[in-house]
Amino acid sequence: MIGAVVHRGRALFDIYRANARITMMSQFQYRARNVMTLVGFLTEPVVYLAVWTTVADAKGGSVGGYTPGTLAAYFIVWTLVRSMNVVFTPYGFEWRIRSGEMSGALLRPTHPIHHDLAAFAGWKVVWFVMWLPIGAALVVLFRPTLHPQAVEIAVFAVAIWGAYLIRSLFQWLIGLVTFFTTRVAALFEIYIVAELMLSGRLVPMSLMPTWVRTVSSFTPFPWTFGFPIEALVGQLGTRALLLGLATQLLWIGIGTGLLALVWRAAVRRYAAVGN
Repeated sequence: MIGAVVHRGRALFDIYRANARITMMSQFQYRARNVMTLVGFLTEPVVYLAVWTTVADAKGGSVGGYTPGTLAAYFIVWTLVRSMNVVFTPYGFEWRIRSGEMSGALLRPTHPIHHDLAAFAGWKVVWFVMWLPIGAALVVLFRPTLHPQAVEIAVFAVAIWGAYLIRSLFQWLIGLVTFFTTRVAALFEIYIVAELMLSGRLVPMSLMPTWVRTVSSFTPFPWTFGFPIEALVGQLGTRALLLGLATQLLWIGIGTGLLALVWRAAVRRYAAVGN
């Protein structure tokens, strides 16, 4: 029994390593496209930063506990977190089913999500390397107040991968709706609006109304953006950092459980289409 588990674990590790390596090598061949995608991500946080810095200045130099310097730090770290938690979207499921790719994926001995997780993990290496000069330019331009401690850096390094797993699991759940109906766009758009409002992606959660913060605490969203960013910016104490990692682990467990249940039902409803 133990030997079988170890063998399966090694086989799964080899799948992750191979898929990540292949994706990493292929994406380095598309450097211009990847750089332009990263630059495209800058529009959103720069607008947020300009707006909230103006608000902070109008309120005497601080808003919601954030100064212009810490706001700059928040949204610069935001760009890194955003690039690190890009995942396979539900729109891709529609294409996979229409093209027949999902039929092939179902014939593999491992769950298809493992291939997505591995491939996008390899892609993160490419984006991180390309983000470094962009992040350095943002630091020079906006002069953030950012002095993380060793424990904050360590928690951030773990939290960005926790955020990636949470987003992957829950977007995969939405993607499985395509096994029951041909279109998932409306549901996914509702999901994205909820994420914008409840995750810290639109604005630090301390700047949101109390009722919004209360609602967000019952969702996985704050642990995909707000928590990893605040962990590095220095807005959290050691207890909150550890509690945040534990909460991420809880949502990963919930997402995994829900995915297992929905996957079984979805596969029974799957009807192969394609060319």
